[in-house]
Amino acid sequence: MDRRGLLRALVAAPLAGASWLARAQKKGNKMVEELQQNWKTFLAPGTPVPAAAEAVKLSKDEWRKRLPGVAYHVLREDGTERAGSSPLDREKRAGVFACAGCDLPLFTSAMKFDSGTGWPSFFTTIPGVFTEKTDYYLIYPRTEYRC
Repeated sequence: MDRRGLLRALVAAPLAGASWLARAQKKGNKMVEELQQNWKTFLAPGTPVPAAAEAVKLSKDEWRKRLPGVAYHVLREDGTERAGSSPLDREKRAGVFACAGCDLPLFTSAMKFDSGTGWPSFFTTIPGVFTEKTDYYLIYPRTEYRC
């Protein structure tokens, strides 16, 4: 191969890679949309699904009674549980993850992945439940979902 051919190949390679990546992302987005639309298939037959009508309003004492242990600190005081301490990080069964505070469905098991961080991680959510809050406490952007 002559120099000119090599230069052409070097210029064309990123362009070919970019089109492949765009196709893969489009396919991935379609899969995510399908998961978000069909999340109820992960529920056991006859399972009631609470509606996200309005926020649950309870006093501090009522929340403390409702939420066990560290869950109150995490859900009501913006705390963080110790890495590796949640049994949900190792959960592998098919199903739906629901909020410990209001019982709204948040994620399905198909939306979960092992990030290696020690916390359960999800690449998408059940639509219509969350508001997002992004912070930069650890310099890297971190998105928190609040139901």
